[in-house]
Amino acid sequence: MQELFKKIINTDVKPLLAKHGYSKKDLNFSKAAGSLVYKFNVRKSKVNSSSHVQFYINCSIHSTELAELQSVALSGVVLEKKSHFTCRIEEIVPSAPAHYILTPDINPDALSKELVSHLEEGISFLHSLTGARDIVHYYMAKTALHLSEETFRFLLHAGDLEEAKQYLQQLHAKYGAEKRWTIFEKKYAAIFAEYGL
Repeated sequence: MQELFKKIINTDVKPLLAKHGYSKKDLNFSKAAGSLVYKFNVRKSKVNSSSHVQFYINCSIHSTELAELQSVALSGVVLEKKSHFTCRIEEIVPSAPAHYILTPDINPDALSKELVSHLEEGISFLHSLTGARDIVHYYMAKTALHLSEETFRFLLHAGDLEEAKQYLQQLHAKYGAEKRWTIFEKKYAAIFAEYGL
């Protein structure tokens, strides 16, 4: 199964991603486009054996613009490797499984075809996020705490004060009753203060 895994990566996954401009290093595929770097990572499970290989797909985007805004809070240190958008493929491709499994009784051609289809959908979704604002709006729509500090900095830096206030209200409505909210509230107040608000 280990050999079948390598064959699927080299025969199906690598050519598909190469067609879309991705370069391969180990099981990582990346593509730079403007201020963004798109990445797909094939992660093998730790419980694999010669007759059973399980793997899953991580998807991520690094934004230079968001990294520079993060550096403000980190005394000028730019996090060049940090992903700002990150998920497993099933989060953006509903038909994709949580993981793929290779065993002697599977149909390898059918699995490869399914995997390629999921990757094509994943590529399409990732490439629909073309800048920092798209990433910020993705997490704002989910009222997510992930990237919330960077989101406030991005909005305030862009002069979108009303949108920042609205997002703060969204977060408060969702998380305000939790004990940890006071920690986030202090962080957000400090960010607003950085911009004289």
